[in-house]
Amino acid sequence: MDFAFTERRPGGRLGRYVESLWHARGQIPYRRERIAPTGSTVAGIVLGPPIRQTPDGGPEFLAVTGFLIGPHDRPVLNEPTAGTHCVGIVTTPIGCRAVLGLDPAPLRGRVADLPALWPAGRALRADLLAAGAEGGEALDRTEAVLAAGLDESDRGLDRVAAAVAALEADPARPVGDLAADLGISHGPLDREFTRVVGLSPRTLARVLRVRRLLERVDVRDRVAWTRMAAELGWYDQAHLIRDVVRHTGVPPSAYVAAQRRFLEPGEEAPGFVPEAG
Repeated sequence: MDFAFTERRPGGRLGRYVESLWHARGQIPYRRERIAPTGSTVAGIVLGPPIRQTPDGGPEFLAVTGFLIGPHDRPVLNEPTAGTHCVGIVTTPIGCRAVLGLDPAPLRGRVADLPALWPAGRALRADLLAAGAEGGEALDRTEAVLAAGLDESDRGLDRVAAAVAALEADPARPVGDLAADLGISHGPLDREFTRVVGLSPRTLARVLRVRRLLERVDVRDRVAWTRMAAELGWYDQAHLIRDVVRHTGVPPSAYVAAQRRFLEPGEEAPGFVPEAG
């Protein structure tokens, strides 16, 4: 069975809160995969066989109709029980409450039942199944539901969005300096940020720095880990290795080897660690 994957970045107001929408159908060419965190909350609407999701260090969740992966700083193990048929919603770090109406902090590091927490997801799933929606049509219907339910009323959104943008630009930036630039003290910024994002500023910064590293890695070439460690602000290569293991679940050499083994040239995806079993 071929694997078809359609992805879209919404525009307009919704684009501030949704990093991507995707529709996947088919059989992945390996048994399972570890997916590194990005600072996002991920909702999956399961339209086919169940999908098993297991957060690092947490209990597994068998998603029959849908799953919700809260903001996290460790990888999640994704294991389809058969061919995948699923629609995904990946929020930006500030998007969980605005898009899904959910407080992200209690969801941190958890995988939960999506329809139980997001009633609009139940109706959306029924609509997608009734219409037999695939690819772009499935994304059109999903985007329409998200746009209709968008809630931008949280008064902390603008300041936290500015803080996230600053950390994306420079993940090594001291949080105290960032708070001063935003006209707030460190403690209140930390609390407001954690309430909106579900992670603390320093935790998100660590996630963003490793994500930037993995985006720069060319797995088909010799990787200059020491040079990249210095350029991205790690004290030494050992420090980088610890952060990569925490982020992906495997050392850097195993991360590169897994992508080389299972993914064709041009199909490499930063943060994905395919596994045979």
